[in-house]
Amino acid sequence: MNKFITSSALALATLYSAASFASLPAANVTNQGFSGPTQVSSVKQVLDSGMFSDDTPVTLEGHITASLGGEMYRFADDTGSVNIEIEHDKWLGLEVTPASKVIIQGEIDKELQDVMVDVSQIQLAK
Repeated sequence: MNKFITSSALALATLYSAASFASLPAANVTNQGFSGPTQVSSVKQVLDSGMFSDDTPVTLEGHITASLGGEMYRFADDTGSVNIEIEHDKWLGLEVTPASKVIIQGEIDKELQDVMVDVSQIQLAK
């Protein structure tokens, strides 16, 4: 009998809690989610990367304006230019000229005073 009273009291307390919780006003869903800086998407943001950490993901659209030797290139968009590194295996047969508009994805690579982009993917812009 004592177990019956205890379990009945527990069941009533659970129902009361659930009913109280259900009667709370709904949360404003427009205020939920991430609020902060978006992915870096311009050369200016890369160059001003003091506010971003090393290895921050970037997606840039612009032109490769020059080969600097080896895997190093100069990339420019409407906001400026920055050095980028594209390893040979990332090209995947793509042929690019300074007139070709490309989209590059990669990470900011900070070394002492230099800021560059280490490219992980390159494609022609549509």
